[in-house]
Amino acid sequence: MIYESPLGKIFIASDGIGLTDLWFEGNTGLPQRLLEQTEPDSVIEETARWLDVYFSGKEPDFLPPLDPQGSAFDHEVWKLLLNIGYGKTVTYGDLAGELASLTGKRQSAQAIGGAVGRNPVALIVPCHQVVGAKGNLTGYGGGMDRKIALLKLEHGWHEGFRVPKHLPERMRGSSKASVS
Repeated sequence: MIYESPLGKIFIASDGIGLTDLWFEGNTGLPQRLLEQTEPDSVIEETARWLDVYFSGKEPDFLPPLDPQGSAFDHEVWKLLLNIGYGKTVTYGDLAGELASLTGKRQSAQAIGGAVGRNPVALIVPCHQVVGAKGNLTGYGGGMDRKIALLKLEHGWHEGFRVPKHLPERMRGSSKASVS
């Protein structure tokens, strides 16, 4: 299904058990198979309802069933992402420390970043809420402009975030959400 969001088209896919993919149009790594539309199932309909609530500026109080494909390590990291909390941000280092305390195994921030980057269920598994050390805004498959807009929508934007210099000045300013 294609969901028309204030930030552009979102491609949604389900295996009938849970949500397998949620990607913004133009997202790096967008699987070609998502460009073929099929009839929405109940998982996709629930995901669209979640997106309606989210883009209205409210925190959804439910989660559609999820079934993203990835390694065991990826799933450990994605589970941590689900616990971040609406409007909050964490660093890759924070996630590495949290995972180490849960598993007893040290992981590098770079390894965490790899798993965050492989997240096929963007937005719902909130990879946009992960920032670099010292508030550096790091990459987002859906585009840095969307990452900033999502943080602003959730009121998680802080003027102290360090926006990459190549981005236009309009992305650096006010904390108002720009998804209307």
